[in-house]
Amino acid sequence: MTTATRTHTFTESVIREMTRVAQQYGAINLSQGFPDFPMPAVMKEAAYAAIRDDINQYAVTWGSKTLRHAIARKYETRYGMPVDPDREITVGCGATEATASVFLALFNPGDEVMIFEPFYENYGPDAILCQATPVFVPLRAPDWSFDIEALKAAITPRTRAVVLNSPHNPTGHVFSRAELTEIARLAIAHDFLVITDDPYEYILFEGEHIPMATLPGMRDRTITISSLSKTFSITGWRLGYAIASEERSVAIRKVHDFLTVGAPAPLQEAAAIGYGFDDAYYAQLSRDYQDRRDFLAAPLREAGFKFASPAGAYYFFADFTALSSDDDVTFAKWMAREVGVATVPGSSFFRPGAPEGRKYVRFAFCKTRATLEKAVERLAKLPQMV
Repeated sequence: MTTATRTHTFTESVIREMTRVAQQYGAINLSQGFPDFPMPAVMKEAAYAAIRDDINQYAVTWGSKTLRHAIARKYETRYGMPVDPDREITVGCGATEATASVFLALFNPGDEVMIFEPFYENYGPDAILCQATPVFVPLRAPDWSFDIEALKAAITPRTRAVVLNSPHNPTGHVFSRAELTEIARLAIAHDFLVITDDPYEYILFEGEHIPMATLPGMRDRTITISSLSKTFSITGWRLGYAIASEERSVAIRKVHDFLTVGAPAPLQEAAAIGYGFDDAYYAQLSRDYQDRRDFLAAPLREAGFKFASPAGAYYFFADFTALSSDDDVTFAKWMAREVGVATVPGSSFFRPGAPEGRKYVRFAFCKTRATLEKAVERLAKLPQMV
């Protein structure tokens, strides 16, 4: 019996594969973007308490009331964006599942979804799984902005949506108000949706995070997706959400229900505590990541990598061509094996076969200072090894 042809056009996650490669060679894992430091203690205690209090059965399928109302308060107080917690929020098993639910709920076979390239590796497969067609729009190095004419050229009568990730993984680009306004103008003129993927919204060094849904005319044509994983260093809790109009939320909730039923009940109760933190927590989060960025940037450049300094998120998307003529996969695996530092091959952030990704690797700096110091020690030997 053969397998479904839809699975033949994409691979398993290269990011998670590189974590396995790091483990195989005992390399420092700067590939997968998970912190190696503790989450907030008060949220841990809340999780223990929820389990002890027997909040261990199914939550409401689309999310516990506690968490949905905490999310709604966040958007109202931080962005001035009213959200109905009972009709417009669907809590899923991470932004990954929320995004898959959105694609499956809203797109039909033959629909086209525009994706800025490079892109987080899930978007292409999400489109393929619902038999939509991903259409890639290039971001331009070194600052990773987009060309408005290229975006216009990608629009056809079949265009249903564009996916917007800001701060951007893997490049760290933060889309400006001017860029967002251009995208919004086209979305209104050509009647397509904007799906925003915002897991790094609090990790900013330059610029600001502007929810697309707050721009004029965009509230009802934006699907806002985000995650708690990066904000509270809880990537293993698998909590994310999608905000959409009531009509679209009904469809998203149907898909979510039959994909996963619901996210973990006790963790939802504990996660809501985080959205009660004051602004000082979020400001410190950005400062801590900026310190890590600044610590690692100079040693990477001294080792021979070239990159634009990220304005947000926690990655360097680095050109390694001054060090090697190998392709990105060969170079990344050599780095893990011989240098002892694991990265993600750049081609995993581009459409299959695209030559542009072959000269990049991605470094994640969401690690302790001690971990980064060990990585710097190993990277210092790289110029003599190539």
